[in-house]
Amino acid sequence: MALKLGILGIDHGHIFGMLSHMQQQGCTCDMYWTDGSAVTEEKFNQVFPQVQKMQDRRRILEDPAIHMILISAIPADRAALAIEAMEAGKDVMVDKPGCTTLDQLAAIKATQERTGRIWSVNFSERFEVRAVTKAAELVRRGDIGRVVQVVTLAPHKQNLKTRPRWYFERERYGGILCDIGSHQVDQFLHFTGSTDVQIAHAHVENTTMPNEPGFQDYGEITLMGDGGHGYLRLDWFTPDGLPTWGDGRLFILGTEGSLEVRKYTDIGQPHRTDNLYLVSRDHNTYIDCRDQPLPYFANLISDVQHRSETAMTQAHFLNALDSASDVSVLLGTSLRFFHVFRTGLPSTKLQRKWLNP
Repeated sequence: MALKLGILGIDHGHIFGMLSHMQQQGCTCDMYWTDGSAVTEEKFNQVFPQVQKMQDRRRILEDPAIHMILISAIPADRAALAIEAMEAGKDVMVDKPGCTTLDQLAAIKATQERTGRIWSVNFSERFEVRAVTKAAELVRRGDIGRVVQVVTLAPHKQNLKTRPRWYFERERYGGILCDIGSHQVDQFLHFTGSTDVQIAHAHVENTTMPNEPGFQDYGEITLMGDGGHGYLRLDWFTPDGLPTWGDGRLFILGTEGSLEVRKYTDIGQPHRTDNLYLVSRDHNTYIDCRDQPLPYFANLISDVQHRSETAMTQAHFLNALDSASDVSVLLGTSLRFFHVFRTGLPSTKLQRKWLNP
């Protein structure tokens, strides 16, 4: 059974990947709603001319034929829209970050548990990167032994001419640790398998735009988990000389080897995506991963049909955003204090120990 989709919010460009990948799996969509005008709207209408804009989102929410809602609204608005969709009996795929505050996350968790609907966050730096699919296979197979550390680097171009105003308002985009950092926390949890995690250090700063106090162009997080350690770096410093929006990297250190993923380019080489370098017990090699599958979308469709959790468990989605949102919220207070917080999420123990420098 192919799913019928509806869309609430197209403010972020990730909506293009979300919808196109679902369409490739046979899903259909003919209605979208967005709050006001979005900078993506002209291109969206060109790429998806069959998807018509609705002035009232209730047309989408009350359509009994729609199975799932895709949400790529302004980050601060995503939680309320997801809750509204779940209350209307729809499953949800939301762009990262799925929410921007701990209160929003608690409300999502309560709604998901009460309604039994699926709330799935499309962490595109994992789910839409074929080399990460291959990395997961190698780690699962034991090619590098037991994972010891995960390092993610997530540089981005600022592209100021195309950024809407909300990109510079921390309350609306959630801060760099929540916005971009949620991707990295997801990868750390996935590859280390950690269920007891301590946030040992977190830092943000605004180096390039003093006239925009809500903007953050650099952030980092250090994690200590029962399945491994992690260092996550995020920035908006990518120069125009790079042929893509950012040189995203993933490094995984194991007891018997290591691997590096160069997700979007390979500097100094002809431009190509999905590069993986592996050093194992008996060899070192380069793997071109451009033909690897992206299983998240097919798995999510199956989950909707069979009420299963193969794409990712609800607990993992909640944990990844819980960590990113928590640290981002704390850093935004500009207070000096020591904070320990334990969640009540199923099958996990997440600790945060944080000291603002």
